[in-house]
Amino acid sequence: MSKQVNKSVLTEIIKEQSARLFKQIRLRRWRASLMDVGKRAGIGLFLLQLATAFVLLVISSLRNKRQRLKSFPHFHVGEVRVGENRLQLYSFGRELYDDMLAAIDSAQECVFIESFIWKDDEVGRAFRDHLARKADEGVEVYVIYDGFGNLVVPRAFKHSFSTNMHVLEYKAIRRPWHIFDPRCYSLDHRKLLIVDGQTGFIGGYNIGSLYATEWRDTHLCIKGPGAGYLANSFIQFWNRFQSRGHMIKRRYPTGFDPLVTVHGNNALRLIFPIRDMYIDAIDRAQRCILLTNAYFVPDHTLLEALKAAARRGVDVRVLVPWISNHILTDWVSHGYFQECLQAGIRIFSYRHAMLHAKTCMIDDQWTTIGTANLDRLSSIGNYEINVEIYSEELALQMRELFECDTSDTFELTQESWQERPWYTKASERILAPWRFMM
Repeated sequence: MSKQVNKSVLTEIIKEQSARLFKQIRLRRWRASLMDVGKRAGIGLFLLQLATAFVLLVISSLRNKRQRLKSFPHFHVGEVRVGENRLQLYSFGRELYDDMLAAIDSAQECVFIESFIWKDDEVGRAFRDHLARKADEGVEVYVIYDGFGNLVVPRAFKHSFSTNMHVLEYKAIRRPWHIFDPRCYSLDHRKLLIVDGQTGFIGGYNIGSLYATEWRDTHLCIKGPGAGYLANSFIQFWNRFQSRGHMIKRRYPTGFDPLVTVHGNNALRLIFPIRDMYIDAIDRAQRCILLTNAYFVPDHTLLEALKAAARRGVDVRVLVPWISNHILTDWVSHGYFQECLQAGIRIFSYRHAMLHAKTCMIDDQWTTIGTANLDRLSSIGNYEINVEIYSEELALQMRELFECDTSDTFELTQESWQERPWYTKASERILAPWRFMM
């Protein structure tokens, strides 16, 4: 009897363990099946994103072939004095380049020039030749350009700089182990020219004939102590990435100037003050925010700051290119428009030319001009530099410039934006995850 009971108990235990085992097996299979479905869905979404991107790039290529040169409204404004500095605003490339070349020709001691893109064309060669003449005269000439930004520029042009010039081709990945360091993927997106530490140029213009007449951009010339900030920023960048035998030993006195301040991103130190500058200024806005940017892909905090300003009654206007030189960024940027319009932010689309400016004016008092776009690459990625200015006179010039730019644009409305085709909305949703990479 006892043996039969033990057998019965043992049988029940075996059955129970077997049931648990089969349940665990089924659960594992279900989890594996669910993970497989997830992987397939993820791969499918990624392939759909690639297909959408490919179609858009083809459309962009065909559109560029049919594109005709257009003129765009621009005007010349006078020089303004801010503290000990004299500031000159530029909104047309040809006028800017003429003054930059004249400044180079006037150099007595040194010239620092830095550009993300430096084209091998009439304008690019003119800058090279003017710099070469000054170097041959004994002026110290230092040149920085970004290696990635100039991938399509012929090597022959890059090697044609005078041997009397000091040239640095910045490369983000300089050592094999840098591929494992996210900080080393940052590009040098800055555009600077400083002559003798007294005259400095900063803004969105790269060097090339295309930008002289066909792109609408904004640049600023600073004459006075403020140019020393730009010079010291150039020197710090050069000394950080150049070999020890070619260090620049110059240093310009700057001190503290509450009216003209320079902010620069430092990717190696993970310091990104330009984004914080924007957010702080937007949070302080009481009357108006006039924001112009080539690539409007703000992060959550920056977008919330703009929306909060609009909700408290600030007149927030954002001017962006309707068609930029990066069609994928355009579509990702469009994914923000509905949210902005619902919050009361006014969106204007520039259609005359490629709008490449990176500026903001607040309350007719505060202005920033520089190289940083409102996207993640500029906010927490690339090396960028912006100047922050407190000047009512300059701010009013910026207002006049914004009104000129928006005089013949179209303003989006919630109704018109909601009526865009379904395939447009679908494409924006498909590409929405890419906003975290742009």
